[in-house]
Amino acid sequence: MTIELFKNHGIPYLRLIESRGVENRGGKAVQRRKCVLSIGPLSRHDDGKPDYLARLRQSFRDGRPLIKALEPYAGAAHGKSVTLTFAEGDAASLGEPKRMASVILDPVFKALGLDELFASIKFASKIRYDLQGVVRLLVYGRLLDPASKRATMGQNDLWHRPPADGAYDGSVYDALDVVDANAEKIIRRMNTCVTRGAGRKTGLVFYDVTNFFFETERPDGDAGDDGGNAVKGLRKMGVSKENRRQPIVQLGLFMDGEGIPLSVGVFPGNTLDHHTLRPAMEKTVGTLGPGRFILVADRGMYSGSNMWHVRDAGNGYIVSKSLRKSTADEVAWALSPGGYDSPGADFRCKSHVVARTATLVERGPDGKDRKKKVEFREKVVVYWSRAFYERERRENKSFLEFVERLKANPGGFRVTAAQSHSLRRFLRDEVVDRETGDILDGRRLRAMIDDAKLEAFNRLMGYYQIATSELDMPDREVIEKYHGLTQIEDQFREMKGTLETRPVFVRTPGHIRAHLLVCFIALTMMRLIQRKTRSVLGPDMGKDLDWTYGIPGERLVRALANWQVDEMPGGYLRMLNVRNGDIRMVLEAFGIEIGPRLYTKGDVRKLKSAVRAF
Repeated sequence: MTIELFKNHGIPYLRLIESRGVENRGGKAVQRRKCVLSIGPLSRHDDGKPDYLARLRQSFRDGRPLIKALEPYAGAAHGKSVTLTFAEGDAASLGEPKRMASVILDPVFKALGLDELFASIKFASKIRYDLQGVVRLLVYGRLLDPASKRATMGQNDLWHRPPADGAYDGSVYDALDVVDANAEKIIRRMNTCVTRGAGRKTGLVFYDVTNFFFETERPDGDAGDDGGNAVKGLRKMGVSKENRRQPIVQLGLFMDGEGIPLSVGVFPGNTLDHHTLRPAMEKTVGTLGPGRFILVADRGMYSGSNMWHVRDAGNGYIVSKSLRKSTADEVAWALSPGGYDSPGADFRCKSHVVARTATLVERGPDGKDRKKKVEFREKVVVYWSRAFYERERRENKSFLEFVERLKANPGGFRVTAAQSHSLRRFLRDEVVDRETGDILDGRRLRAMIDDAKLEAFNRLMGYYQIATSELDMPDREVIEKYHGLTQIEDQFREMKGTLETRPVFVRTPGHIRAHLLVCFIALTMMRLIQRKTRSVLGPDMGKDLDWTYGIPGERLVRALANWQVDEMPGGYLRMLNVRNGDIRMVLEAFGIEIGPRLYTKGDVRKLKSAVRAF
């Protein structure tokens, strides 16, 4: 017997349900449900404390129900017994557990509008293979057991109900082509469904760039399309975030204020970070219509033209700006003790409004580029943090100690290539080639350290600079909103760690973009499931990190992967690994109660139909 919550004319009611296993005319085991007791409206019994329904169900299972009317039935809750018969040589006597996570993943995938979207694409394109199923299999595999595309197709039969119908190896690459061709539709549909279902917080939109490497040493060349236009290859040599000497692609990710991915853009690996911002906004966030938002981004995105275009689109920005690369006047103002709100404290900040001039390059009607100067005002916030200062000191301690030893005894060291590269920023200008950055005379290296540059580097430790369009926003609020950018770094860690987005093994530009979009879908689904679990874990879980939704990603996907089912004779199903703490929290968050009994396929369908993604 189980306590069921249902609605009558929108009002939540409780009732006690008994399920009995019987054989139908075909001799198969089926479940018959019967209402044993109408308990009444939930509001009549709810004591106002958190998780009343979960506590009520547990009290009933323990034989001490919170509702007195349930006491006569508590002792009979586990009274049913089932006898299973195994015949000699029956294959059913050998266990073959199957994955059950689709009970949750299917409703979440559907809630993102992807089932309906891919069904319409399949119909319009007259696709014969199971497009929805193949995409589901790719996304679910990326979540629970990341592997190559062909290996993921081989996981189809590992599920209790295979996601794809009649999948074959070739269909996976056909599906990737479809995903790439409909990327903008997919992102728009997901955004619409999340906005309607969960409600997006788009007052702040975070943006950052990372890159992913390939297991090849040969970058892509450039080519031309059918119209004679140049097409740049995607896999290019660039500045790898992981210091890999392999071709990379750049990925720009937008995220809303609650840590739910918003949209994604893919760029050639040699694209500078700040060159990704404008096209990414125009092709993704700019088409989603979130209303006015404040873009929060790291210093790699700052340029006068970028900030102008953000403003020109009716939005605002909070973007860090390198203080070490600022003008001498800006550095002097930052280092001056005047104006700080808490002089001498471990954290202090100040601000002023400055005029900026940006040079825009626009294409004229004759097809030629023209330069145009624009002016705008922005607020610059500078702060000094002891914690930031100590961290910088720790990070640079060994190198700075090496420099001091080198200055004291220049003949006693052999400078490595890596050390000479780090030393370039502290050398006098006359020993460094301005065009290439190479050291002109390595023999003079030790004697050419510029003490003024070294002193300036040390003096700026602990200082940080932020530029914003929000002239009236309090300084500390600007700093607080900027610090939310650390949320997006967690997204990249999940993509590179839990989802194993790299190394990337597909080769064509379309398949690369589709692979990264599949990872984006998987990341979004994971974040939505985590968001749901926080309702069970309570507000104390990550209360100072409001973008952390309950169970960490690695633990979440492991718990979902371990939730399996074993098919028994007579069509009965035995749930496996549901006593684990993580999976129990996930199941409870989605209103799924796995009691100590055998299930039927009909029971599984009912569990899935009751799941609400948002």
